[in-house]
Parts: sequence; C-alpha cells; structure tokens
Amino acid sequence: MTRIKICGITSIEDALAAVDAGADALGFNFAAGPRKIAPSLAREMIAQLPPFVTVVGVFIGEDPTIAAIADGCGVQVIQLHGGESEGFASSLSPRPIIRVIHASDAGAIEAIPSHASASAILLDTSIAGKLGGTGRTFDWDIAVRAKEYGKPIILAGGLNPVNVAAAVAKVGPYAVDVASGVESSPGKKDYRLMKEFVRNVRALD
Repeated sequence: MTRIKICGITSIEDALAAVDAGADALGFNFAAGPRKIAPSLAREMIAQLPPFVTVVGVFIGEDPTIAAIADGCGVQVIQLHGGESEGFASSLSPRPIIRVIHASDAGAIEAIPSHASASAILLDTSIAGKLGGTGRTFDWDIAVRAKEYGKPIILAGGLNPVNVAAAVAKVGPYAVDVASGVESSPGKKDYRLMKEFVRNVRALD
C-alpha cells in the first residue's frame, strides 16, 4: 500500500481533515517558508491527533535544537531538507530520518548511498530558493532509478489529485508527499482536494 503524507499543516482543522481524508502521516514545517509554524502551536495540534498517525517534523540545516523541538512537540520522524552532514543526521538517532534530495537531474540520486542513516529518501523538485511546495513535478524516471539504491522512496514535487495516480503507477513509490497540490492558498488545505488525492492513490492499491 502506498503511504500518503500531507505536509505543511498549519491548523488543527486542517490536521484533523487530513486524517479524516485518510492521510497516513502529517508534516509540520519548522523551517522558513509560508507553512512554517511555531513549536508551541505544533505541540498543541499534535497532542490532539488520533493514534496511528505518523508525525513528521520538517527541518533544514544542522540546527542544534532539532532534537529538542522534535521531542517537545511529539514529532516521530525528522525530515532533513539538504546540506546536513551524515554525522549530524545520524546523531538524531534513534528517530527515523527522511533525507530530501532535489532531483534536478539523474545525477542527483547518486547521493543516496551517502545517506546511510536515512530510513527513506524523499525526492522533490529543485527550484532555487524553495525547500518544497513548489507545485512543479520533475522527471519521474529519476525516481524509478532511485529505487535501485534500496532505500524506500517518497515521491514529492507537484503532485495533485489529477496526476498522483499516474505518478504512483509509474514509480511505485513507498509513499507520496503533497502540500501545495491540496491547498486553496499557501498553508491552507482544501478538504475536497485532500479527499480526492487520497482516493486516487487508494484506487491503485
């Protein structure tokens, strides 16, 4: 079964609607951007989530407060958006780590073996100045080749209810990750789009 992560959650209403739609995981962005939230707000929201929903904290850089924020908020999985050393990533163990690779070209995935501590690799679109939520896809053939490295692949980048079924059919990823593709505006989720996104993924399962 393809797992579904809905990222960039900014309100408890959106969080519960995403869960109701069938999301397996929710992403909370602690890095700069339109979906950034304060740890105090994330803690309040995460405390209200039902069981069996995986909570992912999105971070960038070798910030020494990452572990404390994750533990204080109830984050279960840490997503690192690039530039962090393998030594830093492994220091966050035993928390599962998702490493992000911006798939600008086929050569980008050659970095996968260097992320030995990663539990999964998230492939996203490469756009200067943006960490994610770009609304643009990349060449999914790169994601197909990335699976050869043996790490679970999370497909992101421009996914939406219209194209997600084709993406899953082509790549067969461990999971898909969506943010802007199910929003009415940056950081505000559209409940109809979330349900449609999940339904179109599940139709292939």
